[in-house]
Amino acid sequence: MAAPSPVVTAPAESTPAPARRIGRLSVGSWILYDLANTSFSFGIVTVFYPQLLTDVLGERDATLGTLDALAAALIFVAAPVLGALSDQASRRLPFLAVSTILCVAATFFLGQSSPPVLFGLFVIATICFQAGLVFYDSLLPEVSTDENRGRVGGIGVGVGYAGSLLAFGVGSLLLAGKSDATLDDYSTVFRAIAVLFLAFALPAFLFVRERPRVAPPLSWRVVPEAFGQLAQTARRARRYRGLGSFLVGRMFYADAANTLIFMVVLYAADSLRMGDEEARSVAIPSIVAAIAAGLAWGVVVDRIGPKRTLDIVLLLWMAVFTAAAAIPVLGLPSELIFVVSVFVGVALAGLWASDRPLMARIAPPRYYGQFFGLYAMVGRFAAIVGPFMWGVIADDRALGWGQPAAVMFLLLWVVIAFLILRRVDDRPREWGPEDQEKLVETVTAGQE
Repeated sequence: MAAPSPVVTAPAESTPAPARRIGRLSVGSWILYDLANTSFSFGIVTVFYPQLLTDVLGERDATLGTLDALAAALIFVAAPVLGALSDQASRRLPFLAVSTILCVAATFFLGQSSPPVLFGLFVIATICFQAGLVFYDSLLPEVSTDENRGRVGGIGVGVGYAGSLLAFGVGSLLLAGKSDATLDDYSTVFRAIAVLFLAFALPAFLFVRERPRVAPPLSWRVVPEAFGQLAQTARRARRYRGLGSFLVGRMFYADAANTLIFMVVLYAADSLRMGDEEARSVAIPSIVAAIAAGLAWGVVVDRIGPKRTLDIVLLLWMAVFTAAAAIPVLGLPSELIFVVSVFVGVALAGLWASDRPLMARIAPPRYYGQFFGLYAMVGRFAAIVGPFMWGVIADDRALGWGQPAAVMFLLLWVVIAFLILRRVDDRPREWGPEDQEKLVETVTAGQE
């Protein structure tokens, strides 16, 4: 590969920047980070940390729910502020590096014998992981153009789900033959996943080529200023066509999708009467399907646009929820949930492959950090509300309507999102000088 070549750009206020050459090494390194962080989210949050809590420490599911809700609530508040902070700096990559290293460190030392420390490290790791997503998602425009953003994002989604399989495989291998796994055994798993996370994240820190922006020297004073800008950011969203509606709609469909992911194993065990091992295996077809589907959805996004793709994906989600609820209600064979699981993976990949490019198209470049912070915030709000509403509807101690009714409630959420998003279009925006990023005169565009 050739060495980076300088490209001279005129100030963003006067003329649009010329076409950029974005190197394959930069793009590939950004994509690998998707694999890195998904190995954490699936390996730690979804599988092995919950197993440690319930199987080794004897904690109840409510403990995990409380810890996850606490982390979600904190990042709900912090995400827009972190985004605003990154907008006021010359580069976002340092923020991504710091949040990732903190997450890796907390994960590496996660297997502690003291429950308060073990709980606290999990919350810290989860917060840092979510914070990293704010900076990572806002870097998508740096490694793609409007013409190939769907493919780049879609490949990231597919490779990311491969990270889920990698983390699951490594953890399962380390625990193989240990029916009575101990805290030390799980500590080994946590350290292995932490090393995987760091190893696949490092290329992004080293090789992603981010265009430096004109910015004043960063100081601690920007932190209170960022908090002060939070309300201003929310008001600013109304200035841009479709942006506010997209964020509200995302809250509904992310709520539905994330809740199903969180509850699918419980649904298979309780409503479909599956054994624990069979219920856990329901997630595997979703992951495998999502790897291939992410690549395919990326091509679709570039051909028909992110908004039309997202509409198709939401219609697919409606079919998924209807089918999932119909299996126990109509007395259909429980094995059909594995077929539904395949389409869950396809729908999940489509969701993340289309909504990130849509956000990048309708948000003003100068405020990518702030609006991707709001993007993350509504996702975290969904992580709090969805499981809570599931419990209210399904639990006998509340409404007691049963899990199929909770699934139909999620279907309603998707329908509401679909209707809200009818007001959103993905036609390219003409950004004024105040909405363009102020780039330094000479930047490194990438490698061939």
